Parts: sequence; C-alpha cells; structure tokens
Amino acid sequence: MQIDHQSNAPQPAAIVPDVAAKDATATAQNAEFVNLVGLSREELTEAMTSIGQPAFRARQLWNWIYHRGETDFAKMSNLSKDFRAALTERFVVQRPAITVDRQSIDGTRKWLLKFPDGQEVESVHIPEEDRGTLCVSSQVGCTLTCKFCHTGTQKLVRNLTAAEIVGQVMNARDHLGEWPSPQDGRMLSNIVMMGMGEPLYNYENVAKALKIVMDSEGISISKRKITLSTAGVVPMIERCGQELGVSLAISLHAVTDELRNEIVPINKKYPIAQLMQACRDYPTLSNARRITFEYVMLKGINDSPADARALVKLIKGIPAKVNLIPFNPWPGAPYERSTDAAINAFSDIVFNAGYASPVRTPRGEDIMAACGQLKSESVKLRRSARDAAA
Repeated sequence: MQIDHQSNAPQPAAIVPDVAAKDATATAQNAEFVNLVGLSREELTEAMTSIGQPAFRARQLWNWIYHRGETDFAKMSNLSKDFRAALTERFVVQRPAITVDRQSIDGTRKWLLKFPDGQEVESVHIPEEDRGTLCVSSQVGCTLTCKFCHTGTQKLVRNLTAAEIVGQVMNARDHLGEWPSPQDGRMLSNIVMMGMGEPLYNYENVAKALKIVMDSEGISISKRKITLSTAGVVPMIERCGQELGVSLAISLHAVTDELRNEIVPINKKYPIAQLMQACRDYPTLSNARRITFEYVMLKGINDSPADARALVKLIKGIPAKVNLIPFNPWPGAPYERSTDAAINAFSDIVFNAGYASPVRTPRGEDIMAACGQLKSESVKLRRSARDAAA
C-alpha cells in the first residue's frame, strides 16, 4: 500500500486577509448583551418570553440564526420593527473573533479564534473533492497529556461553552459562503470533534452544541456526518451513543496497557480491556456504522508487524476500521514518524485481516494544522510578537 504525504520541510502558506480588529472591537462592545448563539430551542423560547414575545418568535429566530446565518437583527425582514428593536437592546448573534486565518498550499484552512475572555482555540477545515470536514475544538488546552500530541503539552485552561463550539461551525460557514444552509454539494459536510481537548470531559456543552448543529431546521448536519473522538473516557461513551448517536472514534495508539499508559495516560484510569468493552457495547454500532480506531504511527514505538497483529486481535468482533496516522512532528517532539515501509506493512496486515486501514494523508502541515499540531503555531506566533515588541 502506498502512502502519499507532504515533505516535512516548511512551505509558504497563505495569510488570508482578515477583519480581526473589527471583530475584536465588536466582541468588546457586545460583552454586556446575551448571545443567542448556543441557546437550545427551549432556552431561546424562554429568552423571547422574557421580553414579552410569543413562543413562535424563537422558531423564526432559529431559522435566521442557524439556517440563514444572519447576525444583524435589522436584516431579519419577516420580524416587526418593534421586535427587532427589542432584540437589539438585549441580545446579539455573535461569532468568535478571528485572530489568525491561514490557508495551506493543499487548501486546508486554519482559524485561530478568540473569545470575549481572551482565550483562543483553533479549528481546521479540510477540503476534499466530494466533501469538506471541519475539525472542531472542545476545550482551551487539553485535559489529557498524550505524549505524541502537542495540544496535550498545553494545560487545560477551561471548557468551551456550547456557543463557542457552535461558533466554530458558523465561522467556517461564513468563510465558505454556505448560508442559507445548503442541502447538497456542501463544502462543510462533515464535523469531527478532534480538535483541541477531550470532548467527553466537556460532554454537556459538546452535546448541547451538536444537537444545535444537527437540528434539521438550522445548520442541519446529520449525526451520520459527525464523529466524536475520545481518548477513552469509558463511563461517558455509552451515554454519548444513546443521546447523540454520532459516530465514535477511539484514539487508541497502542495495543498494550504498558505502552498506552505511557503515551495515552488516561489508560491508567480506563485500561484497554474496559475501553474495548465500551466499544462493543456502543449504541448504534453495526457494520454500516463502524467505530474508527485512530492509531498514530511512531517510529520504533508502536509500528511493528507484531503490533499490527496484536491490534487485529484486540478489535476482533468489533465492526471497525483503523485510521493510521503518520506522526506529525512539532518543535521538541519526543517521537519520529514511522517510515513509509513500516506504515505500509502495518496497513497490509490490518487490511488482510478484514479491516479497512487507510493511511491518513497529512494535511496542512505547512501551517501546523495537521493532526496533533493544533495551537502550537498560534502559541509560537504570539511569542514571536511579544519578542518583537520587547
């Protein structure tokens, strides 16, 4: 099996013209208003009744906010002038401010987004010929300390709110020009909760946000097009399947507890046997809706033929596919990427055992937007700016 990946050498990346200063000013001005983005249907109804409006106004607003993507109450033409004026006095429809907007030579686009408290996260849009996937963050920093992931070297600052999670999706829609929500030919067709953070350690906000994203009268991205990735928060996996029904991805990366304890430390709390049982019990699991096991390829660490055979044995009986991820290096990383030959041999063993085993082509490496690299480039940029000002 052949693997196609970019050179590790830095390549020129496009800096997309932006309106970050304008957005930051708007954020500061709107800090005292209630943001309607991120409210559930029930909360939006309560907000409307609190200003003396009938409940059906919430449905009208839902359409304007999540189907049409409108942020200006004055342009919501089927609402009365008095109602629009009342909204303007109390509420906003606010996106995150954009600090950095970068586009890779391969078309991948990364946004560094800033929230009213000054905290930042990154989200990444990865275009394909027949679809486009948005990688969404769930935390500022990360709860976990996976050794191969640069985000894991940054301490958890806080969970993102539902508004901040939904805002990442709406920001991408803004820049892709996909309002009103298209039904076919979308450039944002899929969502993966694989950005910064562990989604199941921020489950309430993640669930609230994804329910908004999945709502058929709004953004309307099907649960079949949404994948939630977890490093293995076992007690929350079943609840996620029951309440959301999204596809599940497991950041596995090792086939023994000894190694996984080292590179994915959450394994010390929820070892592999417990994790595999949770996968076997996952609601909606079937041959049509397989679990994806993510496996980063680390040279001389977890990439041997024996590891591949152990992986096949481990997932036996689980409808699954295995995504092999060539390690994406970052400054000071303790590992190296496996050789193409080792990755191909590993993939062949898994494939011959009856499991799809695609090798993920690294995307956005030139802008530090590849898997495991999020936030590192933005941290470097901010440090460079501080040094220049000193």
